[in-house]
Amino acid sequence: MKSTDVIIVGAGAAGLMVAYVLIMAGKTVTILEARDRIGGRIYKSHNPLFSDTVELGAEFIHGNLPVTLDLLKEANIKTRGVSFEMWQYQNNKFEQSEEFVEGWDRFLEKVNAVDNDMTLQAFLEENFEGKQFDTMRSQIENYVAGYDTADVNDASVFALRNEWNHEDEDAQHRVAGGYDSMIRYLEQTCIKGGAQIELDNIVKQITWSDDEVKVTTTTGSVYSAAKIIIAMPLGVLQAPDDADGTVLFQPPLLKQKEALRNIGFGSVIKILLEFEMIFWEGDTIKNAVGADLSTMGFLFAEEEISTFWTQAPLHSPLLTGWIGGPPAHALIGATNDKILRLTLTSLSNIFKIDTEELKDKLIAWEVVNWTAEPFTRGSYAYNKVESPEAKKLLQQPVNNTIYFAGEYLYDGPAIGTVEAALTSGKNAAELVLET
Repeated sequence: MKSTDVIIVGAGAAGLMVAYVLIMAGKTVTILEARDRIGGRIYKSHNPLFSDTVELGAEFIHGNLPVTLDLLKEANIKTRGVSFEMWQYQNNKFEQSEEFVEGWDRFLEKVNAVDNDMTLQAFLEENFEGKQFDTMRSQIENYVAGYDTADVNDASVFALRNEWNHEDEDAQHRVAGGYDSMIRYLEQTCIKGGAQIELDNIVKQITWSDDEVKVTTTTGSVYSAAKIIIAMPLGVLQAPDDADGTVLFQPPLLKQKEALRNIGFGSVIKILLEFEMIFWEGDTIKNAVGADLSTMGFLFAEEEISTFWTQAPLHSPLLTGWIGGPPAHALIGATNDKILRLTLTSLSNIFKIDTEELKDKLIAWEVVNWTAEPFTRGSYAYNKVESPEAKKLLQQPVNNTIYFAGEYLYDGPAIGTVEAALTSGKNAAELVLET
């Protein structure tokens, strides 16, 4: 049996941040990770055919986020600004527009007047019934699915309102060299401080009593500690008891398990395509589509793959496709080849270029179906109406022995981000030190 002060389950951003804070406080730490790598939903492609860093998971810093930016500054990792010139393709034409929803101002005015929380679906039925609002409702549903990877049938109006009212679209960044550089900094700092990081080590059972934890993995290894932090993705924690990667607690955590179900967790598929040339730029395509897309950042269309973005302001032949929420969940069992075909068909419909011609122009591609990935099982969290109370429970330690950390426990407007994961990890570690 291997002993340590604290065991951390999960080596994603939250788990590594927990370890980082505890190591700095002089604690001994063992991190158990089910995958053969660290980083969780921060993951860069290792396909040598791509010409530059390709983010398969987290990619953007959405705003001036203090924990993320302070950590990057400490690690001397640079960021670069992101151009968010928005385009839409609808009614067979391209339009540059910042407004994704017909009648958005009126919609937001109604949202800001809500006194009691409800699901977004209930809000729409109460305030925007009738055929005259069909387009608005559809656009809102697509927006929430695409950006928040959420389902309007259980997403909280209060939470979405908080997010929409705090958007900072002028402060968007990417991490130079990719988020992986931040993860490697955390890893190296933790290892230098004595942390043990054990990969390919799936936790099977956690037996616990006050200030005493015994962890058994599928390899038969046993670890003991006084405290344990569960830094696994919410999708895994919500999975059935017989699913891959599910952890069994003895004695069971019935209240916590119910609370975990009361937080939303979305679905997402990300598609990375590098072409031999930037086919959406130049006079030929400009004349063909009637628009100059040379500085396009994002493109939205009513296609099966509905969102695309470029590396603007860099002129790169890398194009990213994205589908989130219920439409992504419907493709949980789809093969990567099928998703590639759907993506190329969507681009063909938008740009009027034959799918085979697009495929011939591809030099590298990769599909990441995060919902089908057994140690993630989804994208990132969103709030349901019941989530605030659920988070209050999960943010408190169980008998000062079991703690939870993850982006799903974050309370601010940057829910579902790396900032949320880092903040939750920092908070959980500080709580351990207090108790």
